[in-house]
Amino acid sequence: MLTLFITAFFLGFLFNAAPGAIFAESLRRGIKGGFGPAFAVQIGSLVGDFTWAVLGLAGVAVIFALPYVEVPLALVGAALLFWLAWQSWQDALSPVPAFDPSAQRQGEALMVGAAVSLSNPMNITYWAALGGTLTAFGVADPGPLDFTIFLAGFMTSSVLWCFICAGGIAWSRQYVGPKLWFGINSVCAAGLAFLASLVVWNTLMQA
Repeated sequence: MLTLFITAFFLGFLFNAAPGAIFAESLRRGIKGGFGPAFAVQIGSLVGDFTWAVLGLAGVAVIFALPYVEVPLALVGAALLFWLAWQSWQDALSPVPAFDPSAQRQGEALMVGAAVSLSNPMNITYWAALGGTLTAFGVADPGPLDFTIFLAGFMTSSVLWCFICAGGIAWSRQYVGPKLWFGINSVCAAGLAFLASLVVWNTLMQA
């Protein structure tokens, strides 16, 4: 049981540390408002992660892999990513904002993080597949207790990562000048637009 928890713990770190839309949005908001907004995006993303984890480990996520369910969901996710890319580009063209955490809408950051995670088709595939592969982690006949321990390990590292990621972004805020501000937001805009385009392309190819 301890081995399964530790395995899930490190798997959670790898899953969350991978660069993607959540990190880009955390970085963009964290540079503007510090720890709070960045942390809110990260915590919001855990809503989606936890939802897909429960459904995937329970075997229910296979329903969301059906074309008439996955395609609309993927396109909604792509639209959200395009919108975030546009917001990043608008920020890139704006002056470096004065640091004022109280001015940042953390509720909005929380909802954006949850929306991106819930609409990410990669999460659907990831957890739907993982639900049937616990045997690879040394569990011969996985049951509810095994799934619970695995999920506990994964979510523990995910919450810890929220603090690490948001803290790192908040610390780096002091070194951001006009050129770096433009560069960070430009890269975030390009990355988010690329991810959105990739989602649309893969969805159309599989439809």
